[in-house]
Amino acid sequence: MELPEGLDYTLDDDGIALITLNRPYEGNALTNDMHKGLRTLWRRVDDDPAVKVVIVTGAGEKHFCTGGSVAGLSTDGETSLKQGTLEETTHWSPYQNKVWKPIICCVNGLVNGAGFHFVVDSDIVIASSNAQFMDTHTSVGQVGALENMGIAMRSTMGTALLLTFAGKGYRMEAERAYQVGLVDILEPDPTTALARAHALARTIAANSPVAIRLSKQAIWGLAEQGYGRALENGWQLLRLHWGHPDFDEGPRSFRERRKPAWNPDPNARR
Repeated sequence: MELPEGLDYTLDDDGIALITLNRPYEGNALTNDMHKGLRTLWRRVDDDPAVKVVIVTGAGEKHFCTGGSVAGLSTDGETSLKQGTLEETTHWSPYQNKVWKPIICCVNGLVNGAGFHFVVDSDIVIASSNAQFMDTHTSVGQVGALENMGIAMRSTMGTALLLTFAGKGYRMEAERAYQVGLVDILEPDPTTALARAHALARTIAANSPVAIRLSKQAIWGLAEQGYGRALENGWQLLRLHWGHPDFDEGPRSFRERRKPAWNPDPNARR
Protein backbone atom coordinates (compact mmCIF):
# COMPACT_ATOMS: atom_id res chain seq x y z
CA MET A 1 0.00 0.00 0.00
CA GLU A 2 1.37 3.39 -1.00
CA LEU A 3 1.20 5.89 1.85
CA PRO A 4 1.09 9.69 1.56
CA GLU A 5 4.02 11.87 2.45
CA GLY A 6 4.25 12.16 6.22
CA LEU A 7 3.24 8.60 7.08
CA ASP A 8 5.66 5.69 7.50
CA TYR A 9 4.66 2.11 8.26
CA THR A 10 6.65 -1.00 9.15
CA LEU A 11 5.74 -4.45 10.47
CA ASP A 12 8.36 -6.64 12.16
CA ASP A 13 8.56 -10.41 12.56
CA ASP A 14 7.03 -10.22 16.05
CA GLY A 15 3.82 -8.73 14.68
CA ILE A 16 4.60 -5.21 15.96
CA ALA A 17 3.44 -2.52 13.55
CA LEU A 18 5.01 0.94 13.77
CA ILE A 19 3.20 4.01 12.44
CA THR A 20 5.41 7.10 12.33
CA LEU A 21 4.15 10.63 11.76
CA ASN A 22 7.06 11.79 9.65
CA ARG A 23 7.03 15.52 8.88
CA PRO A 24 9.67 16.77 11.36
CA TYR A 25 10.27 19.93 9.33
CA GLU A 26 6.74 21.04 10.35
CA GLY A 27 6.55 19.46 13.78
CA ASN A 28 4.98 16.28 12.35
CA ALA A 29 1.86 18.33 11.64
CA LEU A 30 -1.07 16.56 9.99
CA THR A 31 -2.24 17.09 6.41
CA ASN A 32 -5.41 16.08 4.60
CA ASP A 33 -3.48 13.44 2.69
CA MET A 34 -2.32 11.98 6.01
CA HIS A 35 -5.93 11.97 7.21
CA LYS A 36 -6.97 9.88 4.24
CA GLY A 37 -3.89 7.67 4.59
CA LEU A 38 -4.52 7.03 8.27
CA ARG A 39 -8.08 5.92 7.61
CA THR A 40 -6.79 3.32 5.15
CA LEU A 41 -3.86 2.36 7.36
CA TRP A 42 -5.94 1.83 10.50
CA ARG A 43 -8.25 -0.45 8.55
CA ARG A 44 -5.26 -2.35 7.24
CA VAL A 45 -3.69 -3.00 10.65
CA ASP A 46 -6.98 -4.10 12.18
CA ASP A 47 -7.71 -6.51 9.32
CA ASP A 48 -4.19 -7.95 8.97
CA PRO A 49 -3.83 -11.12 11.12
CA ALA A 50 -0.04 -10.65 11.13
CA VAL A 51 -0.40 -7.45 13.16
CA LYS A 52 -0.62 -8.07 16.90
CA VAL A 53 0.19 -4.67 18.42
CA VAL A 54 0.52 -1.16 16.95
CA ILE A 55 2.88 1.62 18.09
CA VAL A 56 2.31 5.24 17.01
CA THR A 57 5.12 7.77 17.32
CA GLY A 58 6.56 10.90 15.74
CA ALA A 59 9.79 11.35 13.81
CA GLY A 60 12.69 13.05 15.57
CA GLU A 61 13.13 13.94 19.23
CA LYS A 62 11.51 17.39 19.36
CA HIS A 63 7.89 16.86 18.31
CA PHE A 64 5.36 14.06 18.47
CA CYS A 65 2.65 15.93 16.57
CA THR A 66 1.91 19.66 16.67
CA GLY A 67 -1.62 19.47 15.25
CA GLY A 68 -2.94 20.33 11.82
CA SER A 69 -0.67 21.67 9.12
CA VAL A 70 -1.63 25.25 8.24
CA ALA A 71 -0.58 24.66 4.65
CA GLY A 72 -1.78 21.07 4.41
CA LEU A 73 -5.32 21.23 5.81
CA SER A 74 -7.67 22.60 3.18
CA THR A 75 -11.44 22.84 3.55
CA ASP A 76 -12.46 22.01 0.01
CA GLY A 77 -14.74 19.24 -1.20
CA GLU A 78 -14.72 15.88 0.55
CA THR A 79 -11.91 16.82 2.93
CA SER A 80 -13.86 19.64 4.53
CA LEU A 81 -14.49 19.06 8.21
CA LYS A 82 -17.42 21.46 7.91
CA GLN A 83 -19.40 18.83 6.06
CA GLY A 84 -20.85 15.58 7.34
CA THR A 85 -21.01 13.89 10.73
CA LEU A 86 -18.14 13.12 13.07
CA GLU A 87 -18.11 9.49 11.93
CA GLU A 88 -18.03 10.56 8.28
CA THR A 89 -15.30 13.16 8.54
CA THR A 90 -12.87 12.37 11.37
CA HIS A 91 -10.58 9.35 11.09
CA TRP A 92 -7.28 10.28 12.72
CA SER A 93 -7.17 7.91 15.66
CA PRO A 94 -7.51 4.15 16.23
CA TYR A 95 -10.68 4.68 18.26
CA GLN A 96 -12.27 6.80 15.52
CA ASN A 97 -11.58 3.94 13.09
CA LYS A 98 -12.83 1.23 15.47
CA VAL A 99 -9.47 -0.53 15.71
CA TRP A 100 -9.70 -3.21 18.41
CA LYS A 101 -6.07 -4.28 18.45
CA PRO A 102 -3.85 -2.87 21.24
CA ILE A 103 -2.38 0.56 20.46
CA ILE A 104 0.64 2.06 22.20
CA CYS A 105 1.28 5.78 21.74
CA CYS A 106 4.96 6.71 22.18
CA VAL A 107 5.18 10.45 22.80
CA ASN A 108 8.68 11.67 21.98
CA GLY A 109 8.25 15.45 22.10
CA LEU A 110 5.63 18.19 21.92
CA VAL A 111 1.95 17.31 21.52
CA ASN A 112 -0.42 20.07 20.45
CA GLY A 113 -3.99 20.28 19.21
CA ALA A 114 -4.93 17.45 16.87
CA GLY A 115 -1.88 15.52 18.04
CA PHE A 116 -3.96 14.66 21.11
CA HIS A 117 -6.18 12.41 18.95
CA PHE A 118 -3.47 9.74 19.12
CA VAL A 119 -2.74 10.23 22.81
CA VAL A 120 -6.29 10.11 24.16
CA ASP A 121 -7.52 7.40 21.77
CA SER A 122 -4.63 4.96 22.24
CA ASP A 123 -4.71 2.23 24.87
CA ILE A 124 -1.35 2.85 26.55
CA VAL A 125 0.69 6.07 26.47
CA ILE A 126 4.45 6.01 26.97
CA ALA A 127 6.18 9.39 27.09
CA SER A 128 9.82 10.40 27.17
CA SER A 129 10.90 12.87 29.83
CA ASN A 130 11.19 15.66 27.25
CA ALA A 131 7.55 15.33 26.15
CA GLN A 132 5.27 18.33 26.57
CA PHE A 133 1.53 18.82 26.10
CA MET A 134 -0.35 21.94 25.04
CA ASP A 135 -3.54 22.88 23.21
CA THR A 136 -3.75 26.09 21.21
CA HIS A 137 -7.31 25.84 19.85
CA THR A 138 -8.64 28.80 21.83
CA SER A 139 -5.52 30.88 21.14
CA VAL A 140 -6.35 30.84 17.43
CA GLY A 141 -10.09 31.30 17.89
CA GLN A 142 -11.11 27.64 17.60
CA VAL A 143 -13.20 25.46 19.89
CA GLY A 144 -11.33 22.84 21.87
CA ALA A 145 -13.75 19.93 21.71
CA LEU A 146 -12.91 16.45 20.40
CA GLU A 147 -9.34 16.07 21.63
CA ASN A 148 -10.10 18.09 24.75
CA MET A 149 -12.95 15.84 25.83
CA GLY A 150 -10.57 12.92 25.35
CA ILE A 151 -8.10 14.61 27.69
CA ALA A 152 -10.82 14.94 30.34
CA MET A 153 -11.76 11.28 29.98
CA ARG A 154 -8.18 10.03 30.10
CA SER A 155 -6.92 12.30 32.89
CA THR A 156 -8.98 14.89 34.80
CA MET A 157 -11.53 17.56 34.01
CA GLY A 158 -9.17 20.16 35.44
CA THR A 159 -6.34 19.04 33.16
CA ALA A 160 -8.56 19.41 30.11
CA LEU A 161 -9.83 22.83 31.16
CA LEU A 162 -6.34 24.08 32.04
CA LEU A 163 -4.86 23.05 28.70
CA THR A 164 -7.90 24.35 26.79
CA PHE A 165 -8.27 27.70 28.52
CA ALA A 166 -4.55 28.56 28.79
CA GLY A 167 -3.87 27.77 25.13
CA LYS A 168 -0.43 28.67 23.92
CA GLY A 169 0.41 30.17 27.30
CA TYR A 170 0.88 26.82 29.04
CA ARG A 171 2.83 23.63 28.38
CA MET A 172 2.35 20.64 30.62
CA GLU A 173 5.57 18.80 31.35
CA ALA A 174 5.80 15.02 31.02
CA GLU A 175 6.09 14.45 34.78
CA ARG A 176 2.85 16.34 35.45
CA ALA A 177 1.09 14.52 32.60
CA TYR A 178 2.14 11.26 34.22
CA GLN A 179 0.81 12.41 37.59
CA VAL A 180 -2.65 13.21 36.23
CA GLY A 181 -2.93 10.02 34.17
CA LEU A 182 -2.51 11.45 30.68
CA VAL A 183 0.65 9.32 30.46
CA ASP A 184 0.80 5.72 31.68
CA ILE A 185 4.56 5.08 31.57
CA LEU A 186 7.18 7.82 31.87
CA GLU A 187 10.56 6.93 30.39
CA PRO A 188 13.35 9.02 31.97
CA ASP A 189 15.73 8.66 29.03
CA PRO A 190 14.30 10.31 25.89
CA THR A 191 16.39 8.04 23.67
CA THR A 192 14.87 4.82 25.02
CA ALA A 193 11.13 5.56 24.96
CA LEU A 194 10.54 3.80 21.64
CA ALA A 195 12.54 0.77 22.80
CA ARG A 196 10.36 0.67 25.93
CA ALA A 197 7.28 0.74 23.70
CA HIS A 198 8.59 -2.15 21.60
CA ALA A 199 9.41 -4.21 24.70
CA LEU A 200 5.90 -3.70 26.05
CA ALA A 201 4.41 -4.49 22.62
CA ARG A 202 6.25 -7.81 22.53
CA THR A 203 4.89 -8.65 25.99
CA ILE A 204 1.35 -7.90 24.84
CA ALA A 205 1.84 -9.79 21.57
CA ALA A 206 2.49 -13.00 23.51
CA ASN A 207 -1.10 -13.04 24.79
CA SER A 208 -4.27 -14.26 23.08
CA PRO A 209 -5.10 -11.75 20.32
CA VAL A 210 -8.81 -12.57 20.42
CA ALA A 211 -8.98 -12.27 24.21
CA ILE A 212 -7.21 -8.89 23.99
CA ARG A 213 -9.55 -7.69 21.25
CA LEU A 214 -12.66 -8.54 23.25
CA SER A 215 -11.14 -7.16 26.46
CA LYS A 216 -10.43 -3.85 24.72
CA GLN A 217 -14.02 -3.63 23.49
CA ALA A 218 -15.29 -4.30 27.01
CA ILE A 219 -13.06 -1.72 28.72
CA TRP A 220 -13.54 1.05 26.15
CA GLY A 221 -17.26 0.34 26.34
CA LEU A 222 -17.21 1.80 29.85
CA ALA A 223 -16.43 5.25 28.45
CA GLU A 224 -19.19 4.95 25.88
CA GLN A 225 -22.03 3.36 27.83
CA GLY A 226 -21.66 4.08 31.52
CA TYR A 227 -20.83 1.49 34.16
CA GLY A 228 -24.04 -0.52 34.24
CA ARG A 229 -24.46 -0.99 30.50
CA ALA A 230 -20.72 -1.57 30.09
CA LEU A 231 -20.84 -4.42 32.62
CA GLU A 232 -23.62 -6.10 30.66
CA ASN A 233 -21.67 -5.67 27.43
CA GLY A 234 -18.50 -6.98 29.06
CA TRP A 235 -20.38 -10.05 30.31
CA GLN A 236 -21.57 -10.81 26.78
CA LEU A 237 -18.04 -10.41 25.36
CA LEU A 238 -16.65 -12.65 28.11
CA ARG A 239 -19.23 -15.34 27.33
CA LEU A 240 -18.48 -15.04 23.62
CA HIS A 241 -14.86 -15.92 24.27
CA TRP A 242 -15.79 -19.11 26.13
CA GLY A 243 -16.42 -20.75 22.78
CA HIS A 244 -13.06 -19.73 21.27
CA PRO A 245 -10.12 -22.21 21.11
CA ASP A 246 -7.89 -19.82 23.10
CA PHE A 247 -10.16 -20.30 26.12
CA ASP A 248 -8.89 -23.89 26.37
CA GLU A 249 -5.41 -23.31 24.96
CA GLY A 250 -4.38 -20.89 27.70
CA PRO A 251 -4.86 -23.24 30.68
CA ARG A 252 -3.66 -26.25 28.66
CA SER A 253 -0.37 -24.61 27.65
CA PHE A 254 0.15 -23.47 31.25
CA ARG A 255 -0.29 -27.02 32.54
CA GLU A 256 2.00 -28.39 29.83
CA ARG A 257 4.60 -25.67 30.49
CA ARG A 258 4.85 -24.59 26.90
CA LYS A 259 4.28 -21.45 24.86
CA PRO A 260 0.58 -21.10 23.92
CA ALA A 261 -0.44 -21.54 20.29
CA TRP A 262 -3.06 -18.81 19.98
CA ASN A 263 -5.71 -18.87 17.25
CA PRO A 264 -5.94 -15.33 15.78
CA ASP A 265 -9.31 -15.95 14.10
CA PRO A 266 -12.02 -14.26 16.22
CA ASN A 267 -14.67 -16.46 14.57
CA ALA A 268 -12.97 -19.78 15.39
CA ARG A 269 -14.89 -22.11 17.68
CA ARG A 270 -13.73 -25.01 19.83
